[in-house]
Amino acid sequence: MYNQITDTILMIEPVAFGFNAETAVNNYFMQNDKIPASEIQQAALHEFRNMVKTLRENGINVIVVPDTPEPHTPDSIFPNNWISFQKDNRVAMYPMFADNRRTERRIDIVEKVIGHGFNISQMVDYSVYEKENRFLEGTGSMIFDRTHRVAYAALSPRTYEGLFQWFCNDFGYRPVTFRATQFVGNERLPVYHTNVMLSVAENFAVVCMESIQDKAEKKMLTEQLQQTGKEIVEISLEQMGQFSGNVLQLKNSEGDRFLVISESGYNALDEIQKNRLASFNKLIVTPVPTIEKYGGGSVRCMMAEVF
Repeated sequence: MYNQITDTILMIEPVAFGFNAETAVNNYFMQNDKIPASEIQQAALHEFRNMVKTLRENGINVIVVPDTPEPHTPDSIFPNNWISFQKDNRVAMYPMFADNRRTERRIDIVEKVIGHGFNISQMVDYSVYEKENRFLEGTGSMIFDRTHRVAYAALSPRTYEGLFQWFCNDFGYRPVTFRATQFVGNERLPVYHTNVMLSVAENFAVVCMESIQDKAEKKMLTEQLQQTGKEIVEISLEQMGQFSGNVLQLKNSEGDRFLVISESGYNALDEIQKNRLASFNKLIVTPVPTIEKYGGGSVRCMMAEVF
């Protein structure tokens, strides 16, 4: 039996966090203004350290690795896009859409995880597919139901279907694909990462069904989640835009369950939604407004689960 959740995560402390024009091409959650880069970095670092402190206070094991000033990687705070650690001691490294994110892949980070007592039997590197413009950005692109061996993916420029299916074959998952969109002006364009509209926990799933326009795909996803015993907690497109779906369930060494959610994501929920989520686990609410505004990602993106 595979465990769905872990008590250990990897987080990368930023040294030069900021707006990344290369990822803003298809990440419509990102915003930019004339705030000096040094102020953005200082605010992001404060939010990062506060989040780490809060997680540790709840008994979650956080492996923190500092980023390096060079090469400049403004999105390094989101390591879950380039690496995932699997329960069978294999590690996967992924092809990234933006050129300036590809240098986030660092072997020394993997070595530091090993130094914390984790065994790695094999590294499977898919990054070669960047040369073919085929991308699969880790647990941004894919949401795993590890217990039932199902992987979910909303197809987008960052999630290439053929490579997703290849990954699932390599790692023993059954692939489930669909298309999710959001409003950008008057258009509906692909949601850049699955993990902003779907999160799968042990007994429930947070999902923005409103982002799926195809009725058959919406029905298929609903049935698939229900068949694997997940109670569905729906969020709206507006709530998705506040990162209410970019959440992650964790546990501590004593077996207590937690759902990590940003302050903006939590505040966007209504009382019924908050109570439903709290019925499954304690909610860890942490403010990351700078990271959300300039990075276009939230707390789930900041955590790479270690198994």
